Amino acid sequence: QVQLVESGGGLVQAGGSLRLSCAASGRTFSSSAMGWFRQPPGKEREFVATINWSSRTTYYADSVKGRFTISRDNTKNTVYLQMNGLKPDDTAIYYCAARVPSIATMRADAYNYWGQGTQVTVSS
Repeated sequence: QVQLVESGGGLVQAGGSLRLSCAASGRTFSSSAMGWFRQPPGKEREFVATINWSSRTTYYADSVKGRFTISRDNTKNTVYLQMNGLKPDDTAIYYCAARVPSIATMRADAYNYWGQGTQVTVSS
């Protein structure tokens, strides 16, 4: 079992930055791929970024490439999402997800565990 708790969301002006954190409990974190997804108001959940267990492989949605960076610290059982150059279109609930085996994937249905989400609101 893996339990995930996101933090770091909030209200920020366009062009600003936020760093989301996702703290994981459970022994399988270091062998899990981790992902960030988001659900904008009135829309479906969408992929944002993913990272494999060793941090050697990362993938990003085209809409965030060059602005967002996913990273992880296996000693702290935590995955991060650094978000720079935020835009109003980035407004969403952001979810952390874990997947065993540790192969990074953009498919939401491949993730076994999900956090409760953290709200990010970007004002124009």
